[in-house]
Amino acid sequence: MTTLNNLSGCIAQYDPHALPVSAAQAIVLQWVSPLSASERVPLVDALDRVLARDIVSPIDVPAHDNSAMDGYAFDGTALVATGDTVKLAVAGKAFAGHPFRDDVAAGACVRIMTGAPMPAGCDTVVPQELAERAGDTVSFPASAVARGANRRRAGEDLAAGHAALRAGRLLRAPDIGLVASLGIGEVGVRRRPRVAFFSTGDELRSPGQPLEAGAIYDSNRHTLHAMLRRLNVDTLDLGIVRDEPAALDAALRSAAESADVVITSGGVSVGEADFTRARLQEHGDVAFWSLAMRPGRPLAFGRIWSGARPGEGRGALFFGLPGNPVATMVTFYQIVRPALIALSGAEPQPVPLVAAVCDTAIRKRAGRTEFQRGLAARDAAGRWHVAPTGSQSSGALSTMSAANCFIVLAHDQSDLDAGEPVDIMLFDGLV
Repeated sequence: MTTLNNLSGCIAQYDPHALPVSAAQAIVLQWVSPLSASERVPLVDALDRVLARDIVSPIDVPAHDNSAMDGYAFDGTALVATGDTVKLAVAGKAFAGHPFRDDVAAGACVRIMTGAPMPAGCDTVVPQELAERAGDTVSFPASAVARGANRRRAGEDLAAGHAALRAGRLLRAPDIGLVASLGIGEVGVRRRPRVAFFSTGDELRSPGQPLEAGAIYDSNRHTLHAMLRRLNVDTLDLGIVRDEPAALDAALRSAAESADVVITSGGVSVGEADFTRARLQEHGDVAFWSLAMRPGRPLAFGRIWSGARPGEGRGALFFGLPGNPVATMVTFYQIVRPALIALSGAEPQPVPLVAAVCDTAIRKRAGRTEFQRGLAARDAAGRWHVAPTGSQSSGALSTMSAANCFIVLAHDQSDLDAGEPVDIMLFDGLV
C-alpha cells in the first residue's frame, strides 16, 4: 500500500524525525483534498463559509448610469457652447429611488443626489460646492468639470453575466454585501470540515473537577475548541482519554468514523507513557512525528482509519499535537490551521510577517524554527518594536496570553542581538 510516509519522502528536506517547518507545511497541504460536498445556505449564514461554485452576476452593477456626487446633471456640450461661465436653468430634481423622468431641454439641468439615475440626455455632474444657484438658475465656471465627470456608468463595477466571486472564496463581510447587491439571497457553499479532538493523559482533569495531588486541569481542549471556532468548522469534543492503549484505540477509531480530521494533544513524544504515537503507527499511516521547531517538536501527522487495520473503514487526517499548552497552540497555527482552510476548499494564504526591531537579545540555536511569544508596539516614527513576553517555556500559557505576536526566528538563524531586525507575526487576524 502506498503510504503518506512513502509519498512524503519526495519532499525536499524530508526527515520524519526532525522535519523543517516549511517541509512539514508542504507535506500536509499535499495530502489535503478539499471536501466536495456542498449545501445551500441563506446569505445571512454564509459568513466565513467557502463558495462551492462561482457567483455570476444576474444584473449590471450599478444597474443604470448614476451620479457620483450631489450636484447638478447636465449635457456636457454646454461646457464648450456657453463661454467661460455656464448658466443653466434647473428643470427639476432627481433622488436615489426617485429619478427625473422628463426630457431635459438644452440649456437646462437637474438637481441630482448621489446614486440617483442620470436623466436622459445628461452625461455630466457638477458638484454642488462648485456651483452657485440663484433662484432657478445655476452658474459655474466651464473649467470646473470635464465632460462626463462624476457619472458612474451602468455595469461599471460588475457587468451582467460576469463572475462576481469565484468558487473557493472564503466569504468575508464585503463579499456578503456584494452578493446582496446582486439580489442573491442564498449561496452554495462547501460543507464545513468536521473536527474531532481530545486530550490524553491520566493526570488531566476538566475545569470544575477536584484536583488531586499530581493532577492538572486540561487547558488544551479549551484552547483547541476556541481556535477551531475561529475557523468556522464543526467540532466534536471527545473529552479526556486515559493513557491506555485500548482506550486510545477506541477513541481514535470512533473519531475517524465521525470526523474528517482528528486532533489530539499529548502522547506523541518519547515518554514511557506516551501511547498515541505508538497506536498511530500500528493503526494508521504516519508521515512525520517530529519537527525542527520550538515550541512544538513532537508533532505527528498522518491518517487513521475507523476499521481494525490501516486502510479499512473511514479515513481521517490525524494531527497529534504536543501536550504542553503553548506548543499545542503554536503547532495548531503553523501546521493545522492551513490544512483546515485547504480542507474547507479555500486557498490558505501565508500569514504576513512584519519587520520589527528586537529590543532585547534572544538566544537561538540554528537548525530549527522558533516562534517566541512577543509584545509588539509602534514607536513615534511608526516602526515596530518587539520584546519577548517572559518565560518561553512551552508550558507557560500566561506569557502566551500576554503576547500579541510571535517573534519568528528562521530555521538557519542563530542568536539575535538587541537592536537587530526580526520578523513578527501579529496575532490580529490569526489568534
